[in-house]
Amino acid sequence: MSAEQTITPGDLKYTEAHEWVRSLEGGRVRVGVTDHAQSQLGDVVFVQLPAVGAEFTAGDAVGEVESTKSVSDIYAPLAGTVVAVNEALDATPELVNSAPYTDGWMVELELGEGAAEAVEALLDAASYQQLVDGS
Repeated sequence: MSAEQTITPGDLKYTEAHEWVRSLEGGRVRVGVTDHAQSQLGDVVFVQLPAVGAEFTAGDAVGEVESTKSVSDIYAPLAGTVVAVNEALDATPELVNSAPYTDGWMVELELGEGAAEAVEALLDAASYQQLVDGS
């Protein structure tokens, strides 16, 4: 893998807006930004996340990531209700840079009916990597 390429775990789903989705138990998903996104952002210095209980439809802005380069919105990849936020990002927002797929996750959403189909409709790792390589 060249230095230009980003890491794209095969067990996740992805959006064209550079969020990843990990399926959890009970119709829940964990969401974060991809390695490609964090590398484009630069050093993350602040993350604003929604309140637990907030409801979103797919495509809604659910928070912001502020970096040394810019401020970028985080979008809900799927419709759902926020059931958890990564409070560690309050004190250590740089986890988005150092561990985007693990400790740098942002929110957990509880999805409604049709959740499995909605998750499956997202990009797989190969499709996401093609998107990144083409951009």
